Amino acid sequence: MKRLFWLGVGVAAGVSLARKASETARQATPAGLASNLGDAVRELAGAIGAFGADVRAGMSEREQELNDIVERRSGLPRPALPGPSSPARDDRGHGRHAATAPRARRARRAEL
Repeated sequence: MKRLFWLGVGVAAGVSLARKASETARQATPAGLASNLGDAVRELAGAIGAFGADVRAGMSEREQELNDIVERRSGLPRPALPGPSSPARDDRGHGRHAATAPRARRARRAEL
């Protein structure tokens, strides 16, 4: 009975090691490396997107706090936030900091 048990343990360990070795060999191929790199880039992009969302949420929250403080201290109502119909936006839908017209680019002359 002991021999049968140890035979089973040996077979299970052999199968496990063979699968691990074949997976490691597959990851060492160009396709496996590309897959790992793709997964890493996807994970990084997700982390950057989540960070950006957290920053925007924090900015919005802080802006709300500052508006509340200004309203409380000055007694004046808060200014309306710029939206699509706000006069701070031009007729093309760009924000107030957008250029009014695209600038013509001049070619640089080579200096000798």
